[in-house]
Amino acid sequence: MDRAEELVREMEEEGIDAPIDIYHIMMDGYTSIGNEDKCLIVFDRLKECGFTPSVVSYGCLMNLYIKVGKVSKAFEVSEMMKLAGIKHNMKTYSMLINGFINLKDWANAFAIFEDVIRDGLKPDVVLYNNIIRAFCGMGNIDRAVRIVEEMKKERHRPTSRTFMPIIHAFAKAGEIRKALDVFDMMRRSGCIPTVQTFNALILGLVEKRQMEKAVEVLDEMLLAGIRPNERTYTTIMDGYASLGDTGKAFEYFSRIKDEGLELDIYTYEALLKACCKSGRMQSALAVTKEMSAKNIPRNTYVYNILIDGWARRGDVWEAADLMQQMRQEGVQPDIHTYTSFVNACCKAGDMQKATNTILEMKRVGVKPNVKTYTTLIHGWARASLPERALKCFEEMKRSGLKPDKAVYHCLMTSLLSRATVAEYYIIEGIHRVCEEMVESGLTVDMGTAVHWSRCLRKIERTGGDLTEALQKTFPPDWNSHRNLNAASNNTGNTEGSDNDDYDDDPFHETDSDDDTNAPAL
Repeated sequence: MDRAEELVREMEEEGIDAPIDIYHIMMDGYTSIGNEDKCLIVFDRLKECGFTPSVVSYGCLMNLYIKVGKVSKAFEVSEMMKLAGIKHNMKTYSMLINGFINLKDWANAFAIFEDVIRDGLKPDVVLYNNIIRAFCGMGNIDRAVRIVEEMKKERHRPTSRTFMPIIHAFAKAGEIRKALDVFDMMRRSGCIPTVQTFNALILGLVEKRQMEKAVEVLDEMLLAGIRPNERTYTTIMDGYASLGDTGKAFEYFSRIKDEGLELDIYTYEALLKACCKSGRMQSALAVTKEMSAKNIPRNTYVYNILIDGWARRGDVWEAADLMQQMRQEGVQPDIHTYTSFVNACCKAGDMQKATNTILEMKRVGVKPNVKTYTTLIHGWARASLPERALKCFEEMKRSGLKPDKAVYHCLMTSLLSRATVAEYYIIEGIHRVCEEMVESGLTVDMGTAVHWSRCLRKIERTGGDLTEALQKTFPPDWNSHRNLNAASNNTGNTEGSDNDDYDDDPFHETDSDDDTNAPAL
C-alpha cells in the first residue's frame, strides 16, 4: 500500500487526474490489510475531488466494515446509500448477508434476502451459496438441500462452495450417510470434489469426535488422487488434541513435515492443545521453542492453551508467569485467558488471587462471563465456603448474566454439602436457587438427583420443605427410579443405605485434579 500511495502521488505531480476506479482500488487495498482509517480517508478524498460516490464506492465501505467485523456500520452505510438514491446491486446485498451470517444473525440475513426479491433482483450463485450457509448454520439442512435444487431450476450451476456447508453440517449432526449422499449429488451436478470439500466432511466428523471415520475419509481422499493440505492434517490433529491423544497429534504433525507442507500457527495450536490436554507441559514448552525458532509469534489463543494447561494442574505460578509474558510481548489477554487464570488460582486454593483477577478484568474492561463466574463459584465450593459461592452467584446475576445449568449444579451441590452445619441463610439460599431453577424450567440428570437426594437425607431424614422444593428439579421419572431402588434394597436386605459418602456417587465430580472440574473454554 505504501508503493500504491507513491504511485498516486506521482500521478498528481504529473497532473494526471485519477479516475474514480483508482480510489476504489485503494479502498479495496486498505480493506485487505484492515486499515479502516486510511480507507475512510480515501473515501473522503474521492468526494473532495468532485466524484459522487457510486454503488461501488459504498460497496467498498461495506466490504471494509464487514471484514473488520463491524456489520452494524456496514448496515449504516447501506442506509446512507439508499438516502443518496443509489440502489443495491447483487454484490452489495451479498456482502450484507455474508456479514450477518458471520454473526449468526439468521433473521437479518434472511431479511436482506427478502429485500433482494422485493427489488426484483434474481439471486446469483454467490447469493444462493450464502443463503445455503445460513440454513446450514441454523440447522435447517434439508432446506439448504432444496435451495440447491432451486438453483438448478434457475439454471445456476452449483460450485464446491455450494456443497461444502451442507456436507459439513450433515457430518457435524452425525448424519454421515446424508453427507456422503451430498457428495454423490455434487458429482452428479458436474462438480468435482476438492480438498476443501473433503476438509468440510472431515471437520464435521472431528467436531463429533468420530476420529476413525475422519481418518477413513482421509484415506478416501488419497484414493481419489486428492492430496491433503495443511488444513486437512491440522483438523485431524485438532480432533486428537481434544481427546488428549498426543501420540496421534504428533503423528499427523510429522506427516505435515514429511510431505513438505507449511507449518503455520494453527498447526502449532493443535499440537499445543494435545500436549496441554494430556498434561504434557514439558512437551508443550518444547513446541513453543520450535515456534520461536521458526519466528511464529505466540498469539492470544496460544497463550490461552498454555495457561489452561497449567491451570489444569493447579500451577498458578507458571500460569502467572505466562500472563506476565503476554503483557511484555504486547499480547492482550481476553476473557478466556482470564477465566483460565482464575481456574488456576481456584485449583491452587488461592481464592484471594482469583478474586483480585476478577477485579483486574473489570478494571481493563473485560467483563466476566458465565464461565468465569462458574469457575469462581466452583473455587469457593472447593474451599468449603458455600456462603462465598452464593455471594458470587448473586453478583453474577446483578451484572446481568443469566445462570446456566452448570452454575446451578455447582452452587447447589456446594450448598447441600454444608447445609447441616451452616447458618440459616444457606438453607434459605437453597430454597431461592430451587425456585429459580423451577422458574427457568431446569431439571437435573438422574445421577445428580441421586447425589442430591443423599445429601437431603442427611438434612431431613424423613423429608420436609427442602426435600419437596428440591425434588421439583429432579427428572420426571425420579419417583419410579426411587421406588425401583427401594424395592432392590428391600430384596437385598441392604442396611445403611443412607450413609453413602459424597465420593461414592459415580455420577458426581469429585475434587480431584482431573480437568472435568474446569469449565470448558
